[in-house]
Order: sequence, then structure tokens, then C-alpha cells
Amino acid sequence: MGTETEVPYERPPLSKSVLTDANPVPTIIASGSRLSELEIEWRRGVAAVGLDPRRHRIELADGASLPFDRLLIATGARARRTAIAGPHLVMSLRTIDDASLLRERLTPGARLLVIGGGFIGLEVAASAVQRGCDVTVVEFAHRLMSRVVPAKVADIVQQRHLEAGVRIVCGMGVDRIVARGDACDVQLSDGSTLTVDVVVAGVGAVPNTELAATAGLTVSNGIAVDGRLRTDDASIFAAGDCCSFPHPLYGGQRVRLEAWKNALEHADIASRNLVGGDEVCAAVPWFWSDQYDLGIQIAGLHAAAAYEVVRSRDDGYEVRFGFDNTGRIVSASGVAIGTSIGREISIAEMLIANRATPRPTELANPAINLREFLRVPA
Repeated sequence: MGTETEVPYERPPLSKSVLTDANPVPTIIASGSRLSELEIEWRRGVAAVGLDPRRHRIELADGASLPFDRLLIATGARARRTAIAGPHLVMSLRTIDDASLLRERLTPGARLLVIGGGFIGLEVAASAVQRGCDVTVVEFAHRLMSRVVPAKVADIVQQRHLEAGVRIVCGMGVDRIVARGDACDVQLSDGSTLTVDVVVAGVGAVPNTELAATAGLTVSNGIAVDGRLRTDDASIFAAGDCCSFPHPLYGGQRVRLEAWKNALEHADIASRNLVGGDEVCAAVPWFWSDQYDLGIQIAGLHAAAAYEVVRSRDDGYEVRFGFDNTGRIVSASGVAIGTSIGREISIAEMLIANRATPRPTELANPAINLREFLRVPA
């Protein structure tokens, strides 16, 4: 159930290939026929609007009501709206319909303003440049991707955008947007004005928790679930972008992960626990972004790191390992051409999962095979 009428599809390509390919085709997760084969009843374009845990019933937007023994809430998240004057002039990117509309607007020579220098905003900027657009990125923070990657990684990505012709303005906000015929004037917080044809906001996402909240379930940066994805009600589970859960690798800190891999892992764990399993969410968080010819990959949580250890690669790029105050690896970040950084990040995932505490000087030594640290007891 859900408001979208498309069969389930992958969202990561929306900011990349769906915008740039000559004949973009959504990456389908499961066709209607496949859902039927699995005896899954799919109610196209019908959202759940009410939940009664006591009666074990779900109310649908079309007036129907369904009973349940076990329920999984996987309502995801929606694009965060900007708190500026003229919000109706700002596009967002969350669905295939959003991507299709944006693609139509990204014509050669079109002037695009991207609000937000995170993954989504920068991926849209890179895609727009490939379509021949004139692109400006405005980021409120002092640097790009400040919440997810180390500054040195962000510097490499920023330089690649500058080489592609993107203008980047950090430490700046957008105060007002005013329509000016087919274009619009954008007033920045320093009083300057840009005239552009398209404005896209990539300023984060808001978890869709309303269904759970109105049913009396606890909400804390998402629907609050335990390590097995159960809500306050043992018969109701939540998974994916809409929920927060305690992560055992980070001292039980409650986290909400907006990541493709997390949604996939939650789906597996929730499906098994719904039928009597007892699995705990303990996988190392993993994120990625493709921009131009660069591939960015992150394992773990960058914000949990107290200091960094840098390991150089033969190609001139680096992997930056984050350590906490106990000397344990809690994150690893890197950027390189294509997917070449993936090998190191994959090993880093295992080191984080093993709670590894290697000597920083040895980890920084590229002459020592990274896999050697997997053989050292934590």
C-alpha cells in the first residue's frame, strides 16, 4: 500500500541515470506479475491513513479496512521542504514522477540552483552539468557533505564540481524566491540575487511517522523500534527510513539511516522476525554516492569518530579511518575513480563489525595488507 502507483522501484538512480540516460528506465524491484506469483496483494495508489493497534486494523484512503495479526510499517521518508518564501517554486526529488518532471526542466543552457550540498543535491548538480545546464549549489553549512564525510573527502568532490563548471557557495542560505516570468529571482542571505530557471532543494528528508504517531506508538527521530524492529506494540514492526533503532556497534545509540543498504537489511530482518525470528540489527552502516567519474563510499558513522587515521593508495587517493576515544575503528570514508575504493571500504566494514583496535601507525602503513588487521583479535 502507498500513494505511488508505480510498481516498486529503486530510488538511487533517480538523481543519476534517470536524469542523464537517453532513454531512462526505472530499476524495478518487483513487477506486478512477480508480486502476484508471491501471493502478495498490492493495492496500487492506496495509502494507509489510520491504525488501530487495539483492534488490529488498518484504515485505507479508499475507505476499506483491513485486519492484521502482524504489521510492518515501511512508510519511508519524504523530502524536507525549505522554510523560505516562495516554496512552491522549489522542486524536490523523491519519486519517479519528481525525476521525470525535473528531467524535462534540465535542458541545455537551463540555469539550475541546487539548495543543499549533500549527496542528493550534488548528484543532481553533476547530472545537470552532464545535460548542459548552468549550475549553482548553495549550502548553508561551512562545507559540502558536512554530516557524512570528512572535510578532505568533501574537498576532493568539491574540486571535481568546480572543474565541471559548477559554482559552489557555502555558508549561505536562501531567503526568498520570486517568480519572474518563466524564471525566478533567488535572494541569498547576504542580500545578493541570482536569476535561475529551476530550483531544486536537497535539504534532507523527514520520516513518515504520522500513521504510527496517531496510533500512540513512540516516535523519536522516526518510529522508535528495538533492535529487532519491534515498536511499543509487539505485533507492529517498522523498517527502513521511517524508523530509528538502537545500534549495538555505537553503544546502543538510536540511529535512523537513510540508506539503500539499510532498507534492504531491514527488509530481511523484519520479514524473518515477523514470522517468529529473533534477529538483531547490527550491520555496519554503508553509504555511497556517484558524482561524475568519482565514487564516494562510507562505512560506519563518521560523526562517531574522535580522530582520523589516513591510509594512502597507489592511485593518489586515500582512505580515512575514524577512531573513537577507545581506539576502535568506527568509520571509514574514501573517494576515488569509479568503484575502486570499494575494496578498502568493504574490509573496513569488517573491521568495524569486529570492533577492531589496530595501531594507528600500522593501519596508516600501505605496505601492510589491510586484511592483516582482520586477523588481530579485538
